[in-house]
Amino acid sequence: MENQTTATGGGGAASVADSAQAVAPPNAPAPQDVALGLWDEMLVFLQGLLRPWNAYQVLIVLGIGIAAYIAAKYFAPRWQEWLRTREGWPTWRMRLGVLIHRRMRLMFFVALIWPVIWIMREVTWPSRSYLLALIGDLALAWLVIALVSRFIGNRFLRRIVRTAGWIWITVSILGLSDDAVALLDGIAIELGEIRLSAWMVVQAVAIIGALFFAARFVSKNTATNIRKNDDISPSLQVLLVKLLQVALYGAAFFIGLKAVGVDLTGLAFLSGAIGVGLGFGLQKVVSNLVSGFILLLDKSIKPGDVISLGETFGWIEQMGARFVSVVTRDGREYLIPNEDLITSQVVNWSHTNAFVRLDIYFGTAYHDDPHLVRKVAIEAAASVERVLRSRPTVCHIVGFGDSSVDYILRFWIDDPTGGLTNIRGDVYLALWDAFKTNGIDIPYPQREVRLLGENKAPS
Repeated sequence: MENQTTATGGGGAASVADSAQAVAPPNAPAPQDVALGLWDEMLVFLQGLLRPWNAYQVLIVLGIGIAAYIAAKYFAPRWQEWLRTREGWPTWRMRLGVLIHRRMRLMFFVALIWPVIWIMREVTWPSRSYLLALIGDLALAWLVIALVSRFIGNRFLRRIVRTAGWIWITVSILGLSDDAVALLDGIAIELGEIRLSAWMVVQAVAIIGALFFAARFVSKNTATNIRKNDDISPSLQVLLVKLLQVALYGAAFFIGLKAVGVDLTGLAFLSGAIGVGLGFGLQKVVSNLVSGFILLLDKSIKPGDVISLGETFGWIEQMGARFVSVVTRDGREYLIPNEDLITSQVVNWSHTNAFVRLDIYFGTAYHDDPHLVRKVAIEAAASVERVLRSRPTVCHIVGFGDSSVDYILRFWIDDPTGGLTNIRGDVYLALWDAFKTNGIDIPYPQREVRLLGENKAPS
């Protein structure tokens, strides 16, 4: 059955109308007809503003807007100065205070317009305050959406939700929701047996966004409870949190598509083809993801471990799906791909326990008694605070050098996260003080230079 449309703007308009109706449901109005109807309603509304009882309502709104601007201009700096004195407040209170500062003009507008509306309703008949009530409803709804959307942590998502909410609530309050739905539903394309309209896309974005927000809220609170459980190892905690996030976000996505009427069975073949393409194009990414799960399962490294990989030495701050964050002693944070931790040789200083043995080398003069040197060196190392007393410190002769007797001093610590270079420096300093007290010399190479005459003595 063919639908016929009257062209009002030439052949181009007629072709657009025929194309739009070809994908629209039966008996659905064409998008351009809905748009023209909305335009006519807007013109009627603007003409109505010229009526006396509407014109003075517009003037009242302008006066309230100016009063709200002046009040916000006066109170906003004082509110900001007061917030700066609120040190120690929880984060949510500070965010609420900042939101009040940013939306103070709208708050004053709402606080001023509604008493005027109530007074107008008491002293006049409803038509004389209809426009005021309409603007008051819009202002109050915009304020509520601004306050509620503040709980969304992601800034980009928060802006999208806020803007979409403002648009939709404005259309609903103005009584144009049915026309807007018809307009969006009329803009559609067909993909095989699937009809994809703009209204379906808007619904999908709204529903999936809400489900994602709920999934994020549940995931965040559950992850906090998991991390507080001391009976679960740190690596297993990370694994459980990642699996929970994948399950929640995946369920939110597919439930959202199902809720707007998308046939998920038709996506099976497409998802398989996409999976093959991703397998070839994103090998490194997939490899890092798989390596991340392997690291979490075999518990070879976990958050808090001290590791060395090449020239990088530090402790693991967090384990992500693609990389591991390693923080060094100088404050640098290295993002090491998970694959490198699987394929490279990694030194885990705290894998099974936190005990670490450190070696330092030194030399003394040949005239110093080696028995005394060893005793003094062991006592000096033991006097350093971080050196363990439970594990014995030892000192051995490792060779006779050109100008010194060479020794190795071995001691243990159990806090590698506190740094290795600094503890070595403390032990060297303790050796210096002990050798100076006991008259032990630290020699340095000496060379003897002889000048030989180039010419022989005359006979």
